[in-house]
Amino acid sequence: MKDRIDQIRHRIYSAALACDRDPGSVTLVAVSKNMPADTIRKAVDAGLRVFGENYIQEAEKKIDAVADPRLSWHFIGHLQSNKAKYVVCGFDLIHSVDTLKLATEIHRQAEKLEKVQDILVQVNIAGESTKSGVETRNALTLVEGISRLSHIRIKGLMTLPPFFDQPEKVRPYFMALSRLREEIQAAGIDNVEMTELSMGMSGDFEAAIAEGATMVRIGTAIFGERL
Repeated sequence: MKDRIDQIRHRIYSAALACDRDPGSVTLVAVSKNMPADTIRKAVDAGLRVFGENYIQEAEKKIDAVADPRLSWHFIGHLQSNKAKYVVCGFDLIHSVDTLKLATEIHRQAEKLEKVQDILVQVNIAGESTKSGVETRNALTLVEGISRLSHIRIKGLMTLPPFFDQPEKVRPYFMALSRLREEIQAAGIDNVEMTELSMGMSGDFEAAIAEGATMVRIGTAIFGERL
């Protein structure tokens, strides 16, 4: 595993330099769904500190079992409003907020904990009916609505583009998310930072970095195929 992680770090480093970016501006989020706590500990020993989980109950058990204060846990899966309280309790960043209803419930739960919850707004950049996310044309309106919630801080955007075998075919979708971030930044909305772009996975993260990704979500290339 350490060899695989070192290879991915090297590729992130090279991809960032190739587009005149600081390699330190790209965070590697290890997608650890379906991986046991022992495997996560090995990944931590190999230098990883940020882990992305898709399923709340599975994640809660692992967070408790690993119990390492050095780690940052990100929720990257689809989130229903009635599960918001569990995510607010255990996660530093939620990547998948796509409705004002969900954001309002996250705000309500965060207020109970006297916490300001960092989130990303998930955008369905290709308009695929099988994927979650706000439509591109409605993203600015959603951001404006969420920005009024005092216990939420919008840090940027996330997307799951269509799958292609060739990374360059995905690149226009990454470019579109980057342009949307610029549009939202230009609006100058209070409580909205737009510093993060979560996009790119094992097969296309270098193309995502070329288009401005600040977080790449990598699972298979680190842990291998899920059972």
